[in-house]
Amino acid sequence: MFLPFYGFGINPFDIALDTKKAFLSFDHKQMTNRLIYFKDSKGIGVFTAPPGYGKTFTMRCFAESLNPQLHRVIYICMSTLSAMDFYRQLCLELNLDTGYSKAKMVRTIKEHLYNSHRERRLPFMLVLDEAHHLKTEILQDFKMLMNYQYDSMYPFTLILIGEPDLNRILDRSTHEALRQRIAVHYDFQGLNSDEIETYLQHKFEIAGASYREIIGEGVIAAIEAGCKGTPRMIDQIMTQALLAGSQEEKPVITSDMILWACDSLQL
Repeated sequence: MFLPFYGFGINPFDIALDTKKAFLSFDHKQMTNRLIYFKDSKGIGVFTAPPGYGKTFTMRCFAESLNPQLHRVIYICMSTLSAMDFYRQLCLELNLDTGYSKAKMVRTIKEHLYNSHRERRLPFMLVLDEAHHLKTEILQDFKMLMNYQYDSMYPFTLILIGEPDLNRILDRSTHEALRQRIAVHYDFQGLNSDEIETYLQHKFEIAGASYREIIGEGVIAAIEAGCKGTPRMIDQIMTQALLAGSQEEKPVITSDMILWACDSLQL
């Protein structure tokens, strides 16, 4: 591994990095500020970005920052779930019986939501990741689940996280009623060149390594050309370059090494 060769105490490009060591990019701050709004105000929020931009990681950072005695987050990934699977999983999360048909599960969930709201139980935020995979029937059901006392208030917070296709799905006329209920909508922009350099400096700092001694001239421009503002791609590019550099015993990462890493990753 490249860690000892470059003086890294940890691998800062590891996907399992502690949320307390997160880089607070512009996108991260924008999404977090909007999520903070939902701590006290229920409703629907939509966050979209191409893969690897950090939307799920930002959600995890926010969820871990909440006091579990005051807020509850239910996280469901929709990438492989059918409508029945979704309702069964939601019933499990709400400690409800799952031995029903879809119609009965929906009715049971709705009754639970209304009773919880009326009795002022612990509020919860339902987070649906990979929401661009949501079935049309589920999206249409959300209007019914979010409707409370003749549409006068929302019984919980719904957060939809997905790729840009989610925006096109929500733009369909069949989802007009749901789209009108979206209180917050944010599309990630990705890292610009200044943020890419700050991102790398942050990564090196938390790993205890010297950024200025390891990163050579022209590296940022080469990374920017290959990563298209995607943090995950930056992590992969740097991992490839650092592995190659340590194997060849090169103490400084050059732009040529970055270009080689991009080629090896087919970027």
